[in-house]
Amino acid sequence: MKTALTIAGSDSSGGAGIQADIKTMIMNGVYAMSAITALTAQNTTGVTGIMESTPEFLEKQIDAVFDDIRPDAVKIGMVASSELIRTIADRLRAYDADNIVVDPVMVSTSGARLIDEDAVAVLKSELLPLATLATPNIPEAEVLADMKITSADDMVRAAEKINLTYGCAVLCKGGHSLNDANDLLYAQGIAQWFNGTRIDNPNTHGTGCTLSSAIASNLAKGYTLSESVDRAKDYISRALASLLDLGSGSGPINHIFDLGGKFAEEAE
Repeated sequence: MKTALTIAGSDSSGGAGIQADIKTMIMNGVYAMSAITALTAQNTTGVTGIMESTPEFLEKQIDAVFDDIRPDAVKIGMVASSELIRTIADRLRAYDADNIVVDPVMVSTSGARLIDEDAVAVLKSELLPLATLATPNIPEAEVLADMKITSADDMVRAAEKINLTYGCAVLCKGGHSLNDANDLLYAQGIAQWFNGTRIDNPNTHGTGCTLSSAIASNLAKGYTLSESVDRAKDYISRALASLLDLGSGSGPINHIFDLGGKFAEEAE
């Protein structure tokens, strides 16, 4: 069995972060492992508390994984401090990690900044140059490319600029009232669109975490970057289309929509 490591924060309500990553990785056929950057107290209505890991303990978690079960892919989610980002980059370089997918969580869907300028600078200088793929949404791509994005052509220009600046492939995600659910992959000088249909489902908590984890899982299994993106988009579309409705806010998607077998059966 192929393996994947997620380095991200914990979501106590299970819809995003480490919990969403592990569900996604399992459903995409890989053995999931984790290194937790922060504990959060949150539910579908918001976050009420955050407690960060120390750099020293995060390093121990990453070392424990690589020293025993080397991951075939690594997904990195939200990391709020420059010290933790440096720690991650240092350990990934030390182990010459493969198939690194960075979800550069910097800006919320509402446009609010989630990490400070120092952490953004370290993300740019230390982590993105190690990445196989970065998966920014529109506001995050604007930060990384230092330009405004208002059209599909802008998405291509921004992705190209990010690719040339940091050396990683880029999946610039549509949405945010731009370009429906169409995403743009820019790799090796080639722009490739992955068209999607917007699903009328208000419960979208954790979709970014889920997409990047699904891509990492498919890279771990040996699919090409293009194939991995295509398979990941199909998975997340089906998870959204199952219309799970939990909680009183923006709820989670149904990561286990395709779970079968007798152990998944409900009591009669």
